[in-house]
Amino acid sequence: MSVPVAVVTGASSGMGLAVTKHLVAKGWRVAMADLDKETGRRLATEIGDQVLFCHTDVSSYSQQANLFKEAFSWGGKRLDLFAANAGIADTQFLQQNEYSYDENGLPLPLNLKALDVNLDAVIQGIWLFKHYALQSKIIGGKVVITSSCAGLYPMETNPIYTASKHALVGLARALGPVLHRQNIQVNAICPAFVPTALCPKDMLDRFPKEHITPMSTVIKAYDTLLGDNTIYGQIVELSLDQLYFRTKPDYPNESQRWLGEESASFWEEAYRAAPL
Repeated sequence: MSVPVAVVTGASSGMGLAVTKHLVAKGWRVAMADLDKETGRRLATEIGDQVLFCHTDVSSYSQQANLFKEAFSWGGKRLDLFAANAGIADTQFLQQNEYSYDENGLPLPLNLKALDVNLDAVIQGIWLFKHYALQSKIIGGKVVITSSCAGLYPMETNPIYTASKHALVGLARALGPVLHRQNIQVNAICPAFVPTALCPKDMLDRFPKEHITPMSTVIKAYDTLLGDNTIYGQIVELSLDQLYFRTKPDYPNESQRWLGEESASFWEEAYRAAPL
């Protein structure tokens, strides 16, 4: 019987690397995707034959498509997990007043690379994973999206990052029940502060130790989600050594409950009738 196969993005450091090593220790094969080619290749050599490093910019659809194609073939026509983990902080700050201008004196557009990496790439990655998971020897699979505590609370220093992580929470809640019917479980984790490459080392050295969530909590979340096929569309907040399953807000009235839970058939009919 073939062993389970995962695609992990942002796999050359931080949570992605920790998840990769944990899966390998449990007997998985892992396609490690990362933009850092030198580090990724070195780590893949150190970890061994159970991993395949794929140099990938997840914000490029063509590169991500090649990643999944290569992983599926390398894994023996099998994909079981997509760990959508790659992420970056704001690359330009919406709240600041530092403008650049074109030749006509018009403000240049804001750099939205954070949305490209944190949100668009996750959506496209799920699209690609689903394609191969439904052709896999073990039809179906799991998607674990790395959101953030900034997906639950406002992070004023990084509003675009915050928007992308809030969007991932909504994506997991909306998509989870739908893809579960195709035997694909989609969930999102929202870690508090976990030491990763996103944090400069000098800041990490000064960060209050009592507010650091250890990597072991991330691994606990993965083991929980991978070990239970009945969990889908869930948001798991990770803080210190605990997992908190966060439910959606309560409906304020019966009308909103109907819109949220019973209007699906109406919208399906409306979309079928609407011209493309």
